[in-house]
Amino acid sequence: MTIPFLAGLYPWTKALHLIAVFAWMAGLFYLPRLYVYHSAVPAGGETSGMFKVMERRLLRAIMNPAMIAAWLLGITLVLTPGIVDWRAGWWHGKMAGFLGMTIFHMHLAAARKGFERDERPRTERYWRIANEAPTLLLILIVVMVIVKPF
Repeated sequence: MTIPFLAGLYPWTKALHLIAVFAWMAGLFYLPRLYVYHSAVPAGGETSGMFKVMERRLLRAIMNPAMIAAWLLGITLVLTPGIVDWRAGWWHGKMAGFLGMTIFHMHLAAARKGFERDERPRTERYWRIANEAPTLLLILIVVMVIVKPF
């Protein structure tokens, strides 16, 4: 099912979708890095408190709105006539990437609640490794959308 009037809005929808994705990705790259540094400082201290504020603001003010906008605009693109060929397989890969990003986002949000309680939900090493997940997901998504290998 598509909505014909969306075709005229396609360039704007696509531009806004990409802006939302870029903002979301910036947060997905930065929040795990903050967790690396937060894991290395004593719980309950002044520096830990500063990290808590930074993490909360990044998640609530940038990442959550950007994720919601990316999803809503992505759905709008799907509903635009002529954008998705449902017989092609590339969109499955793109959706797998976006679902992966969403799951990772939720994992980061849950970890932030742990840091807020002065817990250390994972090790510094874990967050260093986890910091690479958004890059891998981004590569998958870009290759699927641009190259359309299947």
